[in-house]
Amino acid sequence: MNDPESRFTMSGDPVARFDITIAGEINLDLILYGLPRELPVERELLATDFAMTLGSSSAILAHNMAALHASVGFITCVGQDALGQIALDRLGESGTDLSRILRSPSGLGTGVTVLLPHGAVRRILTYPGTMTELTCADLDIDYLASGRHFHLSSLFLQTGLHPGLPRLLAELKSRGLTISLDTNDDPVDEWGGILDDVLPLIDILMPNEDELLRIAGVFSIEDALAKVGTIVPLIVVKRGARGTLISERGIKTEVPTVAVTPVDTIGAGDSFNAGFLTAYLKGNSPNFCAAAGNVTGALSTQRAGGTEAFRDQSLLQDFLRLHWPVQTERD
Repeated sequence: MNDPESRFTMSGDPVARFDITIAGEINLDLILYGLPRELPVERELLATDFAMTLGSSSAILAHNMAALHASVGFITCVGQDALGQIALDRLGESGTDLSRILRSPSGLGTGVTVLLPHGAVRRILTYPGTMTELTCADLDIDYLASGRHFHLSSLFLQTGLHPGLPRLLAELKSRGLTISLDTNDDPVDEWGGILDDVLPLIDILMPNEDELLRIAGVFSIEDALAKVGTIVPLIVVKRGARGTLISERGIKTEVPTVAVTPVDTIGAGDSFNAGFLTAYLKGNSPNFCAAAGNVTGALSTQRAGGTEAFRDQSLLQDFLRLHWPVQTERD
């Protein structure tokens, strides 16, 4: 059996300062459990439980990759408020580098998301706040380029990045970085605009099934993979309990998930991304990376929110030792 430390510790390019750099949003998730699916107005509705966790796709990914011993550089913009400081403190605990954090000059507050889980589905209510304020002009390009890989999440929430984003990604690619994208949902449900400009610059696209269908504007996964696969070389489709579907230059593979009883699925997709990219940056095959992502996605569901399972060091180490994939000849 492999030594766990060698499996979970990054062994990156000694020239690079970071394994991965991220320019993204950060907020807290406020999670209220046990509320009815139909919410009447003018009534006081009582939740059965509540949790406050680090939220946002970008910050969850950064936190969980750092917990997996990747070196992570993170740029974000927060308000000058208590919510922003709490979120930064939570992220900083993971070891993520926060030396390039920006404070909003406009007085906008840090964004916040209220989540109402209802069994297998949930309501997601977000106040964007400073999520929209980060621009490419704010970014330290040399800092971002000091990583081996760059990741972007929440494309449609980070509207301030849009004007300069294609140029930024092209510059990072010219400096040798690989690039991954998880668009997350488009609140206005248009799935175009800036996406059409950035997709040709992406090495790894990491959507769920519904997102991929909407990106492609088709009704079947096969058609979506065929269409988007002419633009992006590696597509990693997250399918929850049905595992992961990989399409690498038209060759499709299904990778089964880890069977667990979920406590909370919030942040599982971002946690999958953390495991996948951690394995990817160690030179593993897409199949192995997807198996690793399935493990970290399943781990995330064992606690409330997207990062709490990774903050529990005993749970984290025990779960990885039990489920982390074993290399095979095909890997």
